[in-house]
Amino acid sequence: MGNSTSRLYSVLAKTLSSGAVSQHQDCLEQLDPAQLDPIDPKDLLEECQVVLQKRPPRFQRNFVHLKKNTASNHRPIRVMQWNILAQALGEGKDNFVQCPMEALKWEERKCLILEEILAYKPDILCLQEVDHYFDTFEPLLSRLGYQCTFFPKPWSPCLDVEHNNGPDGCALFFLRERFQLVSSANIRLTAMKLKTNQVAIAQTLRCRETGRLFCIAVTHLKARTGWERFRSAQGCDLLQNLKDITQGAKIPLIVCGDFNAEPTEEVYREFSNSSLNLNSAYKLLSPDGQSEPPYTTWKIRPSGECRHTLDYIWYSQHALNVTSALGLLTEEQIGPNRLPSFNYPSDHLSLVCDFSFSQDPDRLL
Repeated sequence: MGNSTSRLYSVLAKTLSSGAVSQHQDCLEQLDPAQLDPIDPKDLLEECQVVLQKRPPRFQRNFVHLKKNTASNHRPIRVMQWNILAQALGEGKDNFVQCPMEALKWEERKCLILEEILAYKPDILCLQEVDHYFDTFEPLLSRLGYQCTFFPKPWSPCLDVEHNNGPDGCALFFLRERFQLVSSANIRLTAMKLKTNQVAIAQTLRCRETGRLFCIAVTHLKARTGWERFRSAQGCDLLQNLKDITQGAKIPLIVCGDFNAEPTEEVYREFSNSSLNLNSAYKLLSPDGQSEPPYTTWKIRPSGECRHTLDYIWYSQHALNVTSALGLLTEEQIGPNRLPSFNYPSDHLSLVCDFSFSQDPDRLL
């Protein structure tokens, strides 16, 4: 390894103590990009691969091209959605009975996460369960050219785990060279007029290439069976906030999130039937374009095997086209012990879509 890679390793290997993180929890300002030394993504990927050399190689997934005849006068906008599994929860609460604890070691697992991000090179990255924002994702992704925003849960379950790294929350990253930030809102979701523990980030961006505005949002709704009405109320609150931000769908919208809800739930129907005219991008992978994937998360807990579709990328179908989407891992790739594993760092699959602006953005249907 050359000197630049060796210096990079010191950044990659650095882990702040929980005390250091706690000093930053209430300080969510952006790092100043002008004061950061840029990182070559190839150098970071090489360093990750050095750390991961004793692990199996990452799974291969292919993009499915969906809009072959759609004319576009700009580069596609690649959006990545991923619940990366909070480190404190993976080690201390989630109880993945078929996953060896060694597979969850942060020094290696963070490299698996970074490797996945670097492989797909998203223009916009939406993450949930981020509990290593200040010591890993903000310093590294800022140096890769991303503008970074983090909004932690008010009462993160990570804080109940001994030796935690602070609260988990949602994080949103976009490439500064491609987009200009116009406005940003951190939203604490409400249900039954009460503030809840779930959050969202919504940012209006201007595409530097086309000059067009769009809104990108990331969220993570309440988990567990029995909380369906609660998720529905959170979804309604988020939709109302997004209607205000997008001026009633005048500004195109992309919403990424772990909704913790199957397509049969009310919150899914609320998004499908919203006046914002949203469609779920991954439905387009189905033969009829109407069915969600069979799973976006697959794990084994003491209560049994959990195979669910919970993660979505919603988009304004009148103003945006999905030109391609990343295929899911097959059951054979996932393997009998399911996720997470030595091959894959999270119990949720990443979703990646390429978007283009419609040539007729004012057409609502």
